[in-house]
Amino acid sequence: MASLRVFVCLLGLVVLCHCDCFFQDLEIKDLNDPPKGCVDKDGKQHDFDSEWVRDCMECSCSKEGLSCCTTLPDADEVDIPEECEMVVNKQACSAKVVLKTDKTKECSPN
Repeated sequence: MASLRVFVCLLGLVVLCHCDCFFQDLEIKDLNDPPKGCVDKDGKQHDFDSEWVRDCMECSCSKEGLSCCTTLPDADEVDIPEECEMVVNKQACSAKVVLKTDKTKECSPN
């Protein structure tokens, strides 16, 4: 059972390593009226120390700024066998590697 936990943790690290992230510095326009949070790309304000997921992006707001990382791996950064392809489900924020000839069968990345 312990080896399964180690495997799951390592798999999580691989997924995290293949994610795109960005950081946007907190913009202070008026020192007399400092911001109370971060503003996302849609113009919605989020309180400091808050976290949320939107459009397969995990985001957090700190007094330093806005940080977001995609939860989907980048197909260009994953070593996929030639007979396979990555299928992304943006509604479920998931991805899997399947055979090109039979998308119901998963295959393992190299």
